Amino acid sequence: MSVQVKWERKDGILIAMLIGHIDSSNADRFQRIVESGIDAEDQALILDFERVFFISSAGLRISLVMSRKFNESGKKFGLCTLSDPIRNVLAISGFDQIIPIYDSRAAAINAFENS
Repeated sequence: MSVQVKWERKDGILIAMLIGHIDSSNADRFQRIVESGIDAEDQALILDFERVFFISSAGLRISLVMSRKFNESGKKFGLCTLSDPIRNVLAISGFDQIIPIYDSRAAAINAFENS
């Protein structure tokens, strides 16, 4: 199974709801899909991991790349709804110190709307 993305927009916030797994076999495709969904007027990007059951280091790298690209343009970026195993991978790798992580999609949207 590969990764799929369902999109939602809310007041300038782009939400990518990810489905599947992200590993070295599909990380480049994952990056292309996310980049192709971003419009110039999107002020924030949330990657919703609620339905992601596995992420490898290649997927982590793409998340970091997207975070840097979005933050360089003065916009906001974050991850939400991570399972405990994926949250642990981010903590062990130190990515949780670099990329904002929110418990829920609503918490991420609220943080972006209020900053």
